[in-house]
Amino acid sequence: MSSVLSYESLVHAVAGAVGSMTAMTVFFPLDTARLRLQGVVNVLLTTPLWVVNTRLKLQGAKFRNEDIVPTNYKGIIDAFHQIIRDEGVLALWNGTFPSLLLVFNPAIQFMFYEGLKRQLLKKKMKLSSLDVFIIGAIAKAIATTVTYPMQTVQSILRFGRHRLNPENRTLGSLRNVLFLLHQRVKRFGIIGLYKGLEAKLLQTVLTAALMFLVYEKLTAATFTVMGLKRTHKH
Repeated sequence: MSSVLSYESLVHAVAGAVGSMTAMTVFFPLDTARLRLQGVVNVLLTTPLWVVNTRLKLQGAKFRNEDIVPTNYKGIIDAFHQIIRDEGVLALWNGTFPSLLLVFNPAIQFMFYEGLKRQLLKKKMKLSSLDVFIIGAIAKAIATTVTYPMQTVQSILRFGRHRLNPENRTLGSLRNVLFLLHQRVKRFGIIGLYKGLEAKLLQTVLTAALMFLVYEKLTAATFTVMGLKRTHKH
């Protein structure tokens, strides 16, 4: 037991901790890049499924927009077959560009959450459950509002069966995204970019607020169990 608590053991422990912290600091940008890359890979792999899912959900719906071409799919396999046959295989990746941009939605959410939390901690020593719930809701509301126009374009591109800009529809390129944003503003005004935002906020904001509340409670409980005092940066 004395050998475990010896000065030499303490030196090794401190050296190991410093080494670990140094390595984590040096390679943290790579870890961040890894997470972003995982998000990109996830988008590329799942976009075809989202395209088919969107079209099947909207099939049979009545649209007031004459530019939308009705679809008639018998199921998932038939939808894949018709899309590839009529529009080409790349049509399965319609909406990819806005989807890649939407990967940054959580980054915006956490940025505002941490910023709001730091501001509150300057005024009080500890945040209440209500404080965490509110700033979590505000952070998600900001992130959702900022990125919602991209979500609107993403849905349009995934549906795909429209007559707008027919000469440039592949993969939801930047040019096509800007074209659709311009067309929507031209037809409905700026408010057209935010149609359906209320429902989206109700769907995401409460979920995110609850997530942050649970996260903070679990983190605090973990620190308590480990006998550590949690420090806040003011």
